[in-house]
Amino acid sequence: MPDEPSANAADPREPSAVSPDPQERRPRTAARPRWGYVIATLLCLVFIVSASIAAGFLVAFPWPTAAEVTSRRVIVMTSADGHDLYRKGNLQLAQVAAKDMPANVIDAVLSIEDRRFYRHYGVDPLSMVRAFRANSEAGRVVAGGSTITQQLVKILFLGPQRTYKRKLQEAAMSFWIEHHLTKDEILTSYLNSVYLGSGTVGFPAAAKVYFGKKVANLSLAEAAMLAGMINAPSHDDPFHDLPAARKRATSVIDAMVANGKLSEEDALVAKLHPATPVAGETSSPSTGWFADWVYNKAAPIIPATGGTVRLRTTLDLRLQELAQNIVQSTLAKSGGEKNAGQAALVAMRPDGAVLAMVGGRSYDTSQYNRAVDAERQPGSAFKLFDYYAALRQGYTPDDTVLDAPIDIRGWQPKNYGHRHRGEVTLAEAFADSLNDAAVRLAQQVGISEVISAARDLGLRAPLKNNPSLALGSNEVTLLDLTSAYAAVRAGQAPVSPRGIAALVTEKGEVPADASGTSQHSLGQYQSQLIGLLRGVVEHGTGRAAALQGFAAGKTGTAQDYRDAWFVGFDDHLVVGVWVGNDDHSPMNRVTGGSLPAKIWKDFVEQAEQIVTVDVNAPASRASASTVGQSGSGTSAERAIASDQDRTPTPDESLAPPSAESHGGQCNVTVCEQFYHSFRSSDCTYQPYSGGPRQFCAR
Repeated sequence: MPDEPSANAADPREPSAVSPDPQERRPRTAARPRWGYVIATLLCLVFIVSASIAAGFLVAFPWPTAAEVTSRRVIVMTSADGHDLYRKGNLQLAQVAAKDMPANVIDAVLSIEDRRFYRHYGVDPLSMVRAFRANSEAGRVVAGGSTITQQLVKILFLGPQRTYKRKLQEAAMSFWIEHHLTKDEILTSYLNSVYLGSGTVGFPAAAKVYFGKKVANLSLAEAAMLAGMINAPSHDDPFHDLPAARKRATSVIDAMVANGKLSEEDALVAKLHPATPVAGETSSPSTGWFADWVYNKAAPIIPATGGTVRLRTTLDLRLQELAQNIVQSTLAKSGGEKNAGQAALVAMRPDGAVLAMVGGRSYDTSQYNRAVDAERQPGSAFKLFDYYAALRQGYTPDDTVLDAPIDIRGWQPKNYGHRHRGEVTLAEAFADSLNDAAVRLAQQVGISEVISAARDLGLRAPLKNNPSLALGSNEVTLLDLTSAYAAVRAGQAPVSPRGIAALVTEKGEVPADASGTSQHSLGQYQSQLIGLLRGVVEHGTGRAAALQGFAAGKTGTAQDYRDAWFVGFDDHLVVGVWVGNDDHSPMNRVTGGSLPAKIWKDFVEQAEQIVTVDVNAPASRASASTVGQSGSGTSAERAIASDQDRTPTPDESLAPPSAESHGGQCNVTVCEQFYHSFRSSDCTYQPYSGGPRQFCAR
């Protein structure tokens, strides 16, 4: 805060003239014009050099536009049901104009930071003189003397470096901003951009995090506490040191009294009733992985000066919390014994809408997203593409393949357990994950066809044309692999994973997560692939993932137990799980059918209680409560409809839609697109698992 000048400060005086020696009077008289010329010349040179230096500092400087100050992009993310999401160390809410903030907030900030704000032109010379004196005495830069305008320049453009070059640039930009913007516009930008500790940026975010309220509802004591944090947000953070925060708030209150903005009586009341932080409602730290992923996808398509942009995401906080708890509890119980240090989980709808994303054991400890960024060997989970390639070449699940040792130019794959079964059907080989049979099948159809099949299902990872590809030797991400399995569940490929449900700027709506890729139907191959995946769960390597109802999926184990996977789906969700170590060290015999399958089953079983729509629920209630969409009703009423079902019987596929039957509550066109077994008479579909038909809530 710039200090006020002392009323008793004396102006510097000119040095008194010294009478020349009479003996020197004539020569000095003759020389006087010359010395004056020399002094004037030197002063001009000093000015020219100073101007040149300043020009050198500023000539290449990127001068901002007004929009870069007043309309900087702020991305506000919410979960599907409207709860704020934040990235680690960065929670910034929609801007609130200075005129809409309480007078106590404005008075507190100006009194402690820049009480001459409305009287200077961006730079306060008196404060700069004071700072220059302090820096000269210290022999280094120890004081800034910055106005609010200068602080704003530092926040938005220059950074925290304390050098004379930066101060010159800061002053020049401050003059520019003061010339192009009003004081209220400058103050609004500052109040919404200043860092206030605990990962909050701006007073709206700080008010919510520290006191659980809107900035308009802050009390005097609360406003003083937040204003006091500007100078040292980490030191005066009330969550970390409440006495220090209250002491600083007292200084702010005293400054308000000295500035004539607060009476002694009101100040005393505020000091006797200091602010007490109450953590506001924010999302769980585990949502950070998802929030980071969505932000990184949205930022490139949102203008840098678009103002506030609101993103309603697809994240379901109930599923997110469930996923994180299951991952953490499983690793806590079995991770040590099995030498498994990390795990990741992705849950999405068959259309690619991501409902939960766990990128590791703890987001607070590591923000690295193992669900999105970690490329690991999928092992036998890649065999989906081997068998899809075979089906496309005319094979059927009942055709046979030889399970026997095979040698390809010196490479000899091994079955788990080193046992062979001779001639087996494709369905048996897939369910029991027989490596030699898979390699022989891939050789028969061609590795290039396997790569083509993987691309057809939407796998984006780089794939090398070599024999070991059939056993998952190429690295993939969990999100990419899960999306490919979602294509099987949906019957449409490719499926692009998406996290944004709606994106609205001040200028209108922007297309969200538009991949621009057209889809094609899997046709007859869908039911065949699902049959193969069901066999894995029902009588193969994935029996640990079996549910009471329908479940299908595939296990995967990389060489030396370095990675273990289970990816599959039930009637409503497509879920992928990975377990391993960041340093690629081997686990203790962890296969895809052990810890990953257990995590998958525990999550899907409990998620079913959240996502299943009661077929007997009224149509109006069910249609308004889809997970991943805004809607009324309790959390138990929100549900999710699956995006594909079993192959229809002839009478179902030919049944004409009945406009009268849905009564405006059933979207016949959309439901027919996503459910082959859809029946328009009652707006229901038949799940793969059998049992009662379920309502189409799309």
